[in-house]
Amino acid sequence: MVETDDAEATGTVAESLGTSGPSDPLGESADAPLVVARDVVKEYRSGDETLRALKGVDLEIRPGEFVAVVGPSGSGKSTLLNVLGLLDVPTSGRVELDGTAVADLSIAERTRLRRETVGFVFQSFHLVPTLTATENVMLPRLAGSDTSGAFDRADGLLESVGLDDRTDHYPDQLSGGQRQRVAVARSLVNDPRLLLADEPTGNLDQATGRQVLDEFAGIADDGVAIVAVTHDEQVTRFADRVVTIVDGRIDVNAGDDSEPDADADDETGSDGTASHEPAGGVP
Repeated sequence: MVETDDAEATGTVAESLGTSGPSDPLGESADAPLVVARDVVKEYRSGDETLRALKGVDLEIRPGEFVAVVGPSGSGKSTLLNVLGLLDVPTSGRVELDGTAVADLSIAERTRLRRETVGFVFQSFHLVPTLTATENVMLPRLAGSDTSGAFDRADGLLESVGLDDRTDHYPDQLSGGQRQRVAVARSLVNDPRLLLADEPTGNLDQATGRQVLDEFAGIADDGVAIVAVTHDEQVTRFADRVVTIVDGRIDVNAGDDSEPDADADDETGSDGTASHEPAGGVP
């Protein structure tokens, strides 16, 4: 388990992000969706068979929104994450990211938009075992054209998630929670506007998972949109909205909680913004 002050570590995440701060959350585009999916269909071919993983999905994600995506295994959750993150393209329908229609982009343009706009966090961390924490965080920055300040940026992000004393440690010298925090820091190194997480607490105990979710809360409060695929109820309690996918479709009767709850006053500030705290309050 990470031995750090959660409130202090979470509070410094926002300071390390390159997105606009509270004084100018996102300028004139603050109310515009960051991600728009319209009637998205995704099919895969297996021999003579066609598997339809997504069946007409409509979804909007706004800056600073924390959305949890839930549903049975095989329902299309990970496929949706891949499409939203530009790792895959829909068979039909329309996806827009930051005002750009994905279908209009070449492969190179799509790769560049993904690198500049999207960060990823995975259940299994995907850290390079022969690299230190700092070097792992630096990697996405080195893949782009702007590598200036990569070392300082990586160390600053590790400090923001409470790992300033682990910068030179290798993955096998870190706990599961510490490795996931390195992965979170890595996902932020290019100042993404969208963070996609696939079972981010799946390999963590509840207390350590809570620490990672605290980091997510700070990131969302700074205007970064977060979409997390999960089976963990703790994640759904942190989310502003829960989207349920069943058999490739969003189940509007189950979990797309687009409207505020009746008890929203307990979870929002006077300005109507979400507090990103679990529904039951802070334990």
